[in-house]
Amino acid sequence: MALKMPEQDDGKFSCLDVENKHKYYKSVFNKFDRDNSGDIELTELVETLKKNDNVPEHISRIVFQEADKNADGVLNKEEFEEMVQNKDFSEVFSGYVNTYMRYLLPRKKYQSPSSVPDGIYEENLFKCCPPALAMLTLSLLEFTFFIIDEMVAVNSNNQGPMSKIFTYNPHRRYEAWRFLTYMFVHAGYQHLVPNLVLQLFLGVPLEIVHRSKRILVVYFSGVIAGSLTSSIVNPRISLVGASAGVYALLTAHVGTIIMNWRDMDFPLCNLLVFVIIIALNIGMTIYNKYTLDTYENVAHSAHIGGAVAGLLVGIWILKNFTPTKKEMYIWWSALAVFIILLSIMVLMNIFWTKHFLPNA
Repeated sequence: MALKMPEQDDGKFSCLDVENKHKYYKSVFNKFDRDNSGDIELTELVETLKKNDNVPEHISRIVFQEADKNADGVLNKEEFEEMVQNKDFSEVFSGYVNTYMRYLLPRKKYQSPSSVPDGIYEENLFKCCPPALAMLTLSLLEFTFFIIDEMVAVNSNNQGPMSKIFTYNPHRRYEAWRFLTYMFVHAGYQHLVPNLVLQLFLGVPLEIVHRSKRILVVYFSGVIAGSLTSSIVNPRISLVGASAGVYALLTAHVGTIIMNWRDMDFPLCNLLVFVIIIALNIGMTIYNKYTLDTYENVAHSAHIGGAVAGLLVGIWILKNFTPTKKEMYIWWSALAVFIILLSIMVLMNIFWTKHFLPNA
């Protein structure tokens, strides 16, 4: 983890010289060196990280073994400095070092995280800087498009302009953007509001931990997989709504729990929560269709496609903080299965033209 030392210069900050940088690392080293022996033992590293950052003991042991270059059972100042700067260990030390920097830096000079130079808070504050705005931005766009369509539809008794442009239309499959943009338009408030609430509830926590770009890949993958699946299973049905993306976010939570099982406090409880949510949704669908005999104009195939994509993409794109050999096999398997399934559906949409004819 490359850390920048603060120096104020006309309102801007820059790196200090090597000497001052070493002084900074020495101050952090002394915090770990509890017995002032001049070296850091394994027990000292474990206890300090567990106390300040709640880092699991097995992670501390892995870090210690990697950092102890001369295998003498202790870390000297040079080994410690190299360990803290190592990008592979940034997730372990960022929380501790940045929290410690709150007390190390002058309070009057740095009143808020926004005034602290890059590199000190960039891995801290639950990834809230930069703020998690991706899901909020998408939700605002979907709400805006819906309002535009509603205003036009009321005045003209006709389909809104956004729906005309962005809806997935099986008769206009050559307009490839529709396989993605159907997520922006919704059929009524009862369709829009649950999607917005769920995608914010499910997406923002993931975005805070894993960063916006990863969550957008999960979300868009679910949307595209949903429309491709629906186009094959129901080749003459139009498609609107962000439900496939929402399902992708839901199953991405399952994926990240699987890949970070050892690092979570209550992984089984977390997994059960999302499994129950998925099971309840499936149960309600089956109950409405076969017991109440109610007709729902819902593309369940799109939901399934989005859910499968979210699980597979979530496994290989969301952060795995301490990967094991077994998890690497899972990672490669998820990536391969996703690429294969996506390729098959794309090729079917391109070459299986007979399937999409009106009288097929």
